[in-house]
Amino acid sequence: MYHLTMLLFATTGGLVLSGIVANLYRLLARKPKGRPEKIVYATIMIVAGPSVLLDNATRSFAKRDCSNLAYGFAVGVTAYWSFALGQLLLTLADSV
Repeated sequence: MYHLTMLLFATTGGLVLSGIVANLYRLLARKPKGRPEKIVYATIMIVAGPSVLLDNATRSFAKRDCSNLAYGFAVGVTAYWSFALGQLLLTLADSV
């Protein structure tokens, strides 16, 4: 039961971190124009990616622009990516 709890906690924590970073970026930044801005954007998307992917996939699914299989795949990738971010977050928190 402990491992399941940690799995869910890491996945949820990673998605929350992703959502916070994605929304802060949307509030504070503009569309990247130059090469340095695109590098910063790509670096931020490493953390913000799960939230952005899930948002885009859900919008496409609601408009019937993607299949059930494509949406399920996007949700699975989001869950795994969020878990990886959550594991990193838990590791950092454990080392403090």
